[in-house]
Amino acid sequence: MAETVSFKPYTDPAGGWGSARSVGHILRHEGVVASGPLALARQNKVDGFQCVSCAWSKPAKPLPFEFCENGAKATAWELTSRRCGPEFFARHTVTELLGWDDYHLEKPGRLTQPMRYDAASDRYVPVTWTSAFAEIGRELRALPDRRGAVFYSSGRMSNEASYMYALLARMYGNNNLPDSSNMCHETTSVALPASIGVPVGTVALDDFAHADLIFFFGQNVGSNAPRMLHPLQEASRRGVPIVSFNPLRERGLETFTNPQSPVEMLTRQETRISSHYHQVKAGGDLAALTGICKALVALNALDHDFIAAHCDGFDGLLTFLDAQGWEVLERESGLTRAALDGTAAIYARSTKCIAVYGMGLTQHRAGVATVQMLVNLLLLRGNIGKPGAGVCPVRGHSNVQGQRTVGITEKVALVPNEQLQRQYGFVPPTENGLNTVEACEAVLEGKVQAFVGFGGNFVRAIPDTGRMEPAWRGLRLTVNVATKLNRGHLFPGAISYLLPVIGRTEIDRTAHGPQTLSMEDSLGHIHASRGIRSPASEHLLSEPRVVAELAKAMLDPNPLVDWDAWASDYRAVRRAIAETYPAIFVDYERRMSEPGGFQRPIAARDRTWDTPTKKARLIVPASLVEDPDMPEASADVLRMITLRSNDQFNTTVYGYDDRFRGIKGTRMVILMHRGDMARLGLREGDMVTAATSTDRDAIRRELPGLRVTPYDIPPGCVGAYYPEANVLLPVWHHAEGAKVPAAKSIPVRLSRTAVA
Repeated sequence: MAETVSFKPYTDPAGGWGSARSVGHILRHEGVVASGPLALARQNKVDGFQCVSCAWSKPAKPLPFEFCENGAKATAWELTSRRCGPEFFARHTVTELLGWDDYHLEKPGRLTQPMRYDAASDRYVPVTWTSAFAEIGRELRALPDRRGAVFYSSGRMSNEASYMYALLARMYGNNNLPDSSNMCHETTSVALPASIGVPVGTVALDDFAHADLIFFFGQNVGSNAPRMLHPLQEASRRGVPIVSFNPLRERGLETFTNPQSPVEMLTRQETRISSHYHQVKAGGDLAALTGICKALVALNALDHDFIAAHCDGFDGLLTFLDAQGWEVLERESGLTRAALDGTAAIYARSTKCIAVYGMGLTQHRAGVATVQMLVNLLLLRGNIGKPGAGVCPVRGHSNVQGQRTVGITEKVALVPNEQLQRQYGFVPPTENGLNTVEACEAVLEGKVQAFVGFGGNFVRAIPDTGRMEPAWRGLRLTVNVATKLNRGHLFPGAISYLLPVIGRTEIDRTAHGPQTLSMEDSLGHIHASRGIRSPASEHLLSEPRVVAELAKAMLDPNPLVDWDAWASDYRAVRRAIAETYPAIFVDYERRMSEPGGFQRPIAARDRTWDTPTKKARLIVPASLVEDPDMPEASADVLRMITLRSNDQFNTTVYGYDDRFRGIKGTRMVILMHRGDMARLGLREGDMVTAATSTDRDAIRRELPGLRVTPYDIPPGCVGAYYPEANVLLPVWHHAEGAKVPAAKSIPVRLSRTAVA
């Protein structure tokens, strides 16, 4: 932490000159001032690469610069002129590097050569690709129980590499394929199929131009998907109400200046985004949604014809809503009845409503029930399956949804095993694999011997890091495929490899020429992606090539799978994908290169409900209590929300400035309501330790060194940064039914360690 710490409220809009300055800073910092803008001009374009950051949809008619501030940071981060080669590892032991923070671990730049951990010197040392694949293959073949190997993938992997990787795991003998979705939107993947028969949202990008009401729940658009601000700005200018529910007042949900508009930039013109802003209590969205539904019924503002024709469970929902008292709804949501009644009245006047949500709904114990109550709200007025309406989960990683589409899943029910058997002549495993939480539990129990991770920063991103990090060293084999060094690489197993790959912005050239990849965005559109820069090192391999070489080393030969042909010509992989998933990938090769890509079939958009009753289901929760482990009776227990800063994407930290929250020079803060500070005898600047407060186990989880910072946050709630606060999140504290870590409502107590 090299900068002076300061705290000053940010009053400028999202976007605007603040965004422009931030992009300029990252380009200078990464040494790509000249080349970076040329690359950004082709980001999210038909002749360029898909953004390596968020998964927001790419329009058929892109803007001249179809990138946002965080997308520019992610691109500059990958295009950096810095290199992290063998000489870096010769200077630094793993033990030393463990003392570095996330930012400084990634600052040395792109990895350039394959490395193997040497326990004698406590360093990573260079190794040839040939010897690396040979040893990894021997180790995986030698495992006595093949269920003891885990194959993780980050959401940045392409469809082609993901399909190959999923097949590799199943041919090896298990479905242990945890991915980024397990940490964020698995809640969506569980909730939506039960309610409407599809695992993805029902909104297309064009729907935003036709909506007359937009609901926002638990999604920080200004930092996590800023390109969404363009359709929101257009909607606001049309007079569309945008009603937001979020514990913190985020600048991107308040006001926006379009950096691509010279007039707006020169005149500092701002557009109001949210017309109504409700600061719901952490974990209170289920109660808030229940209250809106209850008020809507009282107004008799329901689409009875739609409900009769398309819905099951209406009587049960009415009974549930009638039983909920307003005193409980207000207490659990942190909102007044007047606010919820007012929202219902706005909704009653609309005809086409989109409901947008993010991890503020999914990362809770009651996340599945909350998403299903949001769907109930839409169904009560027929707002699924018509233009300008629908449910819109905003996924994070740029291909996390595409990975699931092509087979990255631990759930056997989602895998076309019969087709795979016909296609490749092997019997796929029929036992469910391990998701992220289950993989963590299995590591703690000593049931996992090998971990292969493609991208991401798994050990840093998972919960209970105080327990998981030492447990990771007990693995026999750890393999990390990456572009940069991160903390997850510093917990080597007995045998450990760090394998560098070509990034998405780089030209992937094989004997068949430059290759094209594909990925799927949040709204179900599948796009082509073509790298434009030379790789950072001549020693890098592509992800498909790494998968192919691993497969050849660890699997018996299969005459029906030509791994080398796939790794040389990705058209061959796409033909295989289309054969496995024919209903989705019709005319794959041509359509993926169309402007805006092509949309996968989503049955609920056509009011076809793939549920047991062939109708949409109105599902009621067992309880409105969000978290049974929250000791509500204790006045000193607070609900901690983990947050991303404006200067990070997932675990990647670009710097120490959270511009929108006015925090500069540090990430070790705890944001608090002034009333809670006074009640607990704390002052601004006091240093405190946060400790998880629960009676479920006797493990002490704590995070010291947090600076008390007053903030506009609901009483009883506090905020701290992810991934630093993951140490406070028990591995068992997860969404019921989905096992997504419940990082948005962690019960904590604070103890003062120093006085301001």
